[in-house]
Amino acid sequence: MRLEAITWERLADRLADRLLDLRPADGSPWPRVAFDGAPAARPGELAARVAEALRPRGRAAVVVGAEGFLRPASLRYEYGHRDVDSYYDGWFDTGALWREVLGPLYPGGEGRVLPDLWDPVTDRATRSPAVALPPGSPLLLHGPFLLKEGFPFDLTVHLALSAGALRRRTGEEEHWTLPAYERYDRETGPAQAADVLVRADDPRHPAWNG
Repeated sequence: MRLEAITWERLADRLADRLLDLRPADGSPWPRVAFDGAPAARPGELAARVAEALRPRGRAAVVVGAEGFLRPASLRYEYGHRDVDSYYDGWFDTGALWREVLGPLYPGGEGRVLPDLWDPVTDRATRSPAVALPPGSPLLLHGPFLLKEGFPFDLTVHLALSAGALRRRTGEEEHWTLPAYERYDRETGPAQAADVLVRADDPRHPAWNG
């Protein structure tokens, strides 16, 4: 796959322009966009840049991070603090993401999205109020492993890191999670499955497939 060098600013602008014309295939008035990638790839930063780029284009957006939908610690650590399978399949509350984030954006939904549900530091519910998303405004959901859940995204962006870059940019205390990303690449193939691929090995000089 041929990739083109680009700056983060231009990338955000190009994606924002693309979202202006994005029409969900199921007739929903709210486009649903995934920014998929390991924390080391910083998918949330790109999602925030795109939301900012949409403002002067007259379009609001809501940015939601999957890390705000972690399951309680008693469930995440049921099999130990460094269980790779639990991290891959059991850390994120996908049911809550369906119910509180994606469900309200189906055709006929209310368009009220919960921005987060669980605080991993206090291990308590955040009690954040729902955010009303105007018709035509996109949901920008970011986090790891998003493309394996069957979520109804209308556009998917995957921020990819080589194995070496992922290891370098992941804190040593989190290296135990690396096999989960290897499994994700092997089983889901996000670089091939995503609509847009961003190679983020060099955080200063990304490249994408346009």
